[in-house]
Amino acid sequence: MNDKDAIDVSDSGENVVEVVDVKIAYGAREVLKGLSLKIPRGKVVAILGASGCGKSTLLRMIGGQLRPKRGHVKVGGRVVHKLDADGLYAMRRKMGMMFQVSGLFGDLTVFENIAFPLREHTTLPEDLIRELVLMKLNAVGLRGAHKLMPADLSGGMSRRVALARAIAMDPMLAMYDEPFAGLDPISLNVIADLIRRLNDSLGTTSIVVTYDVNEALKIADFIYIIGDGVLAGEGTPEQMRDSEDPFVHQFINAQPDGPIKFHYPSRPIGVDLDLNWAG
Repeated sequence: MNDKDAIDVSDSGENVVEVVDVKIAYGAREVLKGLSLKIPRGKVVAILGASGCGKSTLLRMIGGQLRPKRGHVKVGGRVVHKLDADGLYAMRRKMGMMFQVSGLFGDLTVFENIAFPLREHTTLPEDLIRELVLMKLNAVGLRGAHKLMPADLSGGMSRRVALARAIAMDPMLAMYDEPFAGLDPISLNVIADLIRRLNDSLGTTSIVVTYDVNEALKIADFIYIIGDGVLAGEGTPEQMRDSEDPFVHQFINAQPDGPIKFHYPSRPIGVDLDLNWAG
C-alpha cells in the first residue's frame, strides 16, 4: 500500500467521521433509513436511541464491517466501503473499540490482552510494550491486576480492561458500544469519567453508543438521537434537556407515552392465533 492510500485521521478536517444518507437493512427490516450525522474532532459524541434502533450497526459501518445499501460513511475524509483490504486495515489501526461484552481473550492475562494490539500492529520492543501496557492499566486503575485472567475480574473490572485495550494504540477515534450496560452505579461512574478524561488527555475523538441518558448527558459534548431509522434529535446536553420535540422529550425523560413505541410492529393478535402454527 502506498503512503497516499493510508488513512490519516489526524489531518482530515473538522470532522473525523461523516455519515451521509445511510440506509441499511437486515433482510426485509430496514434499520437505518437515511441517517446523516458528523463526529467533530476531539469531542465526545453520544449516540442514543432505543434498543434495536441501529446504534451498534452504525459503529460496524464506521469500522468497515458492514456496507450500507445507500449513502456512505467517511472516516478521515475517505469513504470506508470503497477502501481495499490494506486501506481498511490501515484505517482500523487508528481506531480503538470497546465492545458491548468487553470481548477480552479468555485464555490471555489482563496484561496479554492489552499487549495484543501492540504486538499485532507495531514492531515495538517488548520492554517498551510492557511500559505502555502498564501505563494504560494504571490509567484505568488496574495496574495491580495485570496478571489476572478475565475470569477473575468483576464486570466493572472487565470493562476497565476493555477500555485500556481500546486505547492501547492511542487511537485518533475511540468507539464505545454500550460501555455502561450491566454496571453497578460506582463502576458506571468510573467508566464514564475515564472515557471523558482519556478523550481529553489523549486528544482522541470518542463515539459513545448507549441508551444510558444520564451518563451521556454528563460526559458528552454533543448528542445524536436515532429514531425510526433517521436522526430524531441532535444538540448539546443542555439543548437535549430543554428540547420540546416530542420524540426527544420522551426519550430524555424516559416517559412511557409518546412517539417511541414499546411493541415491535406486528399484526393484530387475532390474526396470529393460528392453532396449526408451530414456529
